[in-house]
Amino acid sequence: MSDGQADQAIQFKGIEQRKPNFKLGPITLDIPKGFITAIVGPNGSGKSTLFRMVLDLEKPQEGTVHVLDHRIGSGDDAPVKQRIGYLPEESLLHDDKIKAFEKARFNSYWYRNWDVNRYQELLLGLQVNDNLPLGKMSKGMRRKCEFALALAHAPDLLLLDEPSSGLDPLAWKAMIEMLHRYMEHGDRTILMTSHIVEEVKRLADYIVFMAQGRVLGVYEKDELFSSWFTFFISGEGLSAQTASTMPGQCGVESIGGHSFRITTSKALQADQWCVAEGITIISKQALELDEIMSTLLQQDGISKRVHEARGNSR
Repeated sequence: MSDGQADQAIQFKGIEQRKPNFKLGPITLDIPKGFITAIVGPNGSGKSTLFRMVLDLEKPQEGTVHVLDHRIGSGDDAPVKQRIGYLPEESLLHDDKIKAFEKARFNSYWYRNWDVNRYQELLLGLQVNDNLPLGKMSKGMRRKCEFALALAHAPDLLLLDEPSSGLDPLAWKAMIEMLHRYMEHGDRTILMTSHIVEEVKRLADYIVFMAQGRVLGVYEKDELFSSWFTFFISGEGLSAQTASTMPGQCGVESIGGHSFRITTSKALQADQWCVAEGITIISKQALELDEIMSTLLQQDGISKRVHEARGNSR
């Protein structure tokens, strides 16, 4: 990702927030313009908190948040909020009694770029009847309606918190296609969270891993999935000590004799290493997103324990 502010849709700079049972940060993270970035991680990682900071619904105790070249909370945020669409993970209870078309009418007063034709087109594509109170809709129907409401003013920045929650497979496919069309404009940005591996693989350009209020890593999606592999290797006299020197090694497990199962984050270099060392690659397998997340969490836990041990030895 580029370091230039003009190339970033969102910049989190040294943000921290401390609560009785949770600490967020410090986090410095850039979300590039014109791309889809997915934040993945366990529940309670701080993903939704970042979204609320973008909207100034929560404030960091330290650091700053810049959105579309505007520092949030530094003055009038209304112009930049006009350019943001937001789909929260949980529906708003105070909207339960109003009908969907009434919510749309309210949005049309707030968003200068509200496009009623676009809104109706989205409803049609998602097969939604907006003449029902939002609170009377099924979870999936309400999710589709709120998705249309978030997208109808063609925002420059779209925040999607678990967008497919409650959607059936057909609705999920329609949403994916709509988001691809939305991004065809070229300079729009999506920041999303999702627990659905296939959703991240279908949509994201960049993936941010978070856990316990911290960023564990930021990766370009194609590079991530082409780099993280499990290797099954064997070699005459091959030891665990030698196997552990494989480039990008994230875990070594003996599978009997002189054979090992190794997880690596540098598949290409690991291939070359095996050739140079005269080691036979029995097979190799690409890691799925949840497996990469699990490995990063394990590495992070080991790193923290080492750091704490060094601190205690001083």
